[in-house]
Amino acid sequence: MAAPTSVGAIKKHFAKLRDPRVVGRTQHRLIDIVVLAICAVVGNCDDWPDIALFARKRQAWFQRFLELPNGVPCHDTFKRVFGQLDPRAFERCCLEWLRVAADLVGVRHIAIDGKTLCGSANAKLGVLHLVSAWAVQANLSLGQVAVDGKSNEITAIPKLLELLDLKGALVTIDAMGCQKGIARKVVAGGGDYVLAVKGNQEHLLEDVQTTVQQALEGELPDEVVELHTTHACGHGRQEERTYVVVHCVDGIRDRQAWPKLTTVGMCYSERTVNGQTSTEGRYFIGSRRMKAHRYAKVLRNHWRIENCLHWQLDVSFGEDASHIQERNGAENFAMLRRLALSLLKQHPQKQSIARKRKEAALDPAFLAQTLAGATKVQKV
Repeated sequence: MAAPTSVGAIKKHFAKLRDPRVVGRTQHRLIDIVVLAICAVVGNCDDWPDIALFARKRQAWFQRFLELPNGVPCHDTFKRVFGQLDPRAFERCCLEWLRVAADLVGVRHIAIDGKTLCGSANAKLGVLHLVSAWAVQANLSLGQVAVDGKSNEITAIPKLLELLDLKGALVTIDAMGCQKGIARKVVAGGGDYVLAVKGNQEHLLEDVQTTVQQALEGELPDEVVELHTTHACGHGRQEERTYVVVHCVDGIRDRQAWPKLTTVGMCYSERTVNGQTSTEGRYFIGSRRMKAHRYAKVLRNHWRIENCLHWQLDVSFGEDASHIQERNGAENFAMLRRLALSLLKQHPQKQSIARKRKEAALDPAFLAQTLAGATKVQKV
C-alpha cells in the first residue's frame, strides 16, 4: 500500500541522520519522531503541540509502519529533539528524499531570495533570516541557509550555492546578491547568472545605464540590441513592460571581474492603477546570451520564489505567525514547511495548498499519496 512504501522511502533517506540524544536514555526512536513531524506538517500542523496532537489522533494508522515502542511522543519531546538536531544534516536528508520523491533530474532556473521569520526573535536573539533556493519550473525547495539578518545574505548565498547542483542552471538573484564572488561561484559550478543591479557595486549601475542609453539612442550596432514588450491587465491594473537587452559589455569598466559577462539590460515598467500611473526602471547583468523575450521570462519568473514559496509559507503555513524561537528548532521547522510545501505542490490535485493540507489532515490516503511524491514531474 502507498503509506508503508512512502514511509519506507523516508526511513531510507533519514537512516544516516545522527540522533543528538544521550544513548540509552530515549523512549522514542528518532526516525519515528521525524516521520510523525513530516506527516503532521503536511497535514496542517504548525507547531509542536499540533504535531503531537495529530500523531495521537492518527496513532493507529502510524502503527502500521512505525514501531512507536512507547506510543506517541509528547510535544516537549518533538521540541527538544528538533532543537538539538543539526539543521544542515536534517536539511541534507530532506532534500535528498525530496529530489527522489519528485523524480527531479535537472533544474533549469533557480531563484534565490531571503525571507525573515518574524516571530523567531526573543530577548537575546534577533529574528532569523533564511536565504532559500527555489526550482522555478519544478516548484521545489532546493535548500536554505540561516543568517541573523538581511544584511548577511551576501555571506549566506555562497554557502547556499555549495548545496546546489548548478550545472546547466540559470541562477537569478536580486541586487543584494550582485557580487563578483557570487558570480564566480555560479560559473565555477557550471551555471549562469542573471543579477539585478543597483548601487552596491562601484560604477556598475552607472555603466549599465550608459550602455542601455546608448542602445536606445542608436549608438550601438543593431545586432547587439534587442527589445521586447509585454502587456498585462487585470484586477484594475494595467502594466506595460519594455525590456532592453544589450549583448555588448564594452562599456562596463570592470567587466573582466564578472565571469562570462555577455549581457546587460533594463526592464522599464509603466503601471496604471485606479487612474494613477507610475514608472520604474530596473537593471540587470547576465552571463548567458539569450533573446530578449527569454530574459523577460526569466526576470518575471524570478519572483515566483515570492509567490510560490514565501507567500505560501506565510499564508498557507503561518510562518510569520510562528513563535518558535530556539534557533535549531526554528530552522528545522522551516525546513519541514518547505519540504511539505514542495510535496504538496507535486500532488496533481487542483486545489489550493491550504485545502490540500486540510485534506491531508482528514484523509490518510491523500497524505500517503502526497508522501509518495509525483508519479511524473516535468523534467526541467
